[in-house]
Amino acid sequence: MAERKKKRLQSKRLPKRLFANRKLIWNLAKNDFKKKFAGSYFGVIWAFVQPVITVLLYWFVFEKGLHQKASDLRTGVTVPFVLWLMGGLVPWFYFQEALNGGAGVLVEYSYLVKKVVFQIDSLPVVKLISALFTHVFFVVFMLVVFTCMGYFPDWYVLQLLYYSFCMVLLTAGLSYAASAVTVFFRDMKEVISILLQIGMWVTPIMWTFESMVVPSWALVILKLNPMYYIVSGYRDALINKVGFWEHPGLTLWFWVFTLFILWAGTAVFRRLRVHFADVL
Repeated sequence: MAERKKKRLQSKRLPKRLFANRKLIWNLAKNDFKKKFAGSYFGVIWAFVQPVITVLLYWFVFEKGLHQKASDLRTGVTVPFVLWLMGGLVPWFYFQEALNGGAGVLVEYSYLVKKVVFQIDSLPVVKLISALFTHVFFVVFMLVVFTCMGYFPDWYVLQLLYYSFCMVLLTAGLSYAASAVTVFFRDMKEVISILLQIGMWVTPIMWTFESMVVPSWALVILKLNPMYYIVSGYRDALINKVGFWEHPGLTLWFWVFTLFILWAGTAVFRRLRVHFADVL
């Protein structure tokens, strides 16, 4: 009973510990972002160039190379395809980068994990913040593109803050669990990479539900994907001008699922953390 009570108190103190170590987490996140491109001539510029090139590549393939064959996939899209595509790719890029980085963070920073005084539960958050640097730039770039093409942002755009917060919490829960498991099962990173590839095509990023000829129950299952809520939310804020409160059922499902994942992820991390230093 005493042990259970102690663990319960530790889980409640996690937000307080993260807040107390906020300066350290911020500095680690900045260094983590910079070191990805250490030694390259253009440095962190590559972090911003790569997503832009990826968007242009997808746009060229679907809009120009596969124009006739891909037109059915865009049924219901009323704005230029590049804008609609960016609305889906921007959140996915963050989710992919943060989760991939978070899965291997304990192995990457094993020298810190072995230090008794270091709060290792801060490390997954480091990757979340590090990935936010690129995400913030990309959101600003996207808004500029929308404006240049005549789609001016309005107050609905403020919902991007809400959906970004949703995405960070979802990714945090998954990262805590994945990072803990990766310490004991190094192949976990490869498993996550494969699941992310599948997830990108299961999530309606380059196609619409209106273009699918599947039973209604299959559509319901696809919409249970939490990243569907995020991706459609970005497009609602930028294109459809729809508030998140207009989808109460989907919003409720997302928060129930995300809070469960956050609780389960931190619980797995907390249970396995006593073995990290021994394995690493």
